Amino acid sequence: MIPYGKHSVSWLDAFRVGMQVKNHSLTQGPKIAEFENLVAKFVGVKYAVAVSSATAGLHISVLALKLPPASQIVTSPISFVASSNCILYSGHTPIFIDINPENINLSAKFLSDEVTKNPNIRAVIPVHFAGLADEMAEIHDVCNKKAIKIIEDAAHGLGGMYPTGEKIGSCKYSDITVFSTHPVKSITTGEGGIITTNSEEIYANLLRLRSHGINKLNDPIKNTFVGTTAGETNLWYYEMQSLGFHYRLTEIQAALGCSQIKKLNKFMKRRYKLSLLYDSAFKKQKIIQPAQNCDKRLSANHIYPVRIDFEKINISRNDLMKALKEKGILTQVHYIPIPSHPYYSELGYDCNNLVESLKYYQSALTLPLYPTLKKKKQKFIINSLIDIIEQYAK
Repeated sequence: MIPYGKHSVSWLDAFRVGMQVKNHSLTQGPKIAEFENLVAKFVGVKYAVAVSSATAGLHISVLALKLPPASQIVTSPISFVASSNCILYSGHTPIFIDINPENINLSAKFLSDEVTKNPNIRAVIPVHFAGLADEMAEIHDVCNKKAIKIIEDAAHGLGGMYPTGEKIGSCKYSDITVFSTHPVKSITTGEGGIITTNSEEIYANLLRLRSHGINKLNDPIKNTFVGTTAGETNLWYYEMQSLGFHYRLTEIQAALGCSQIKKLNKFMKRRYKLSLLYDSAFKKQKIIQPAQNCDKRLSANHIYPVRIDFEKINISRNDLMKALKEKGILTQVHYIPIPSHPYYSELGYDCNNLVESLKYYQSALTLPLYPTLKKKKQKFIINSLIDIIEQYAK
């Protein structure tokens, strides 16, 4: 079977993980800091904080901003549920606005309209869908006028760039960026995520929130009577100064991340080439079109979504996916609009005003894309999809 996404872990990656286990440092050691520093250097940011997942990263990023209770936070409906769940986890209210149909990202124009009519918005979580950066300069301009905070959901985005040339994660246009290192992402640590910021205050908050509300690195001791002797911190001492979580990455995972990030540029080049081959194959097709009209050099090319005009063919999306599966090709749909999930529907959300999001969802299909996908297999995917579409064309 050809999966829609796949990790690329080599024998050298496995060797480095094995050496980490042999060295007996399994958690809360120097390898985590090494991984954080490598990511920070790669994206060009001051601070990076490794966490157990991008979902955990989004959760504590919202908390690290210390927004007023029950704030309203805008995000995209075309994303995985973590993009809005993190808002609910933190006691705030998600607001969904429609996407730009050209890039399937949260629309800066619609955001501007929402901010103008809704003075209660305190933060925005734009999602870099498929690894393509949202309209961050425009979003920053909208938010800056109203002192609205920005968290970039870059779960798909490690390795991508803004049109101005800076890497996603540099936080040029935001307070915080959150990456995923899940197995199908740009690099993997198994499960995992990493947060970047240029704010020393946010960085300290993130360290505390990641580990039970305890930051041994640079938090001054509050309980000096118990915590110090002759003005020095006692060797055994630590303080929980706020309510936090157990969202740490392990040393074993960090060892894999350190090995993987050395190959990130290689992975990005391969994903770029594969995306161009797809673009070339579909540009003259009428029923199948690339979902994102963009410069693929800027994108991390995490996935390759297409839009299919199912009204022009006598086959449903589900049957099309089954027909491809029979040929050994696994596809996926990214994503079911978040407000349509039962949990959100029961909270009163719907997709009535999300016209472009619904249009995209009804036409979306994600094709296989990963660094080790061979050109021969990619041509097989392309030809199989086109053949099935032509077979069922009206």
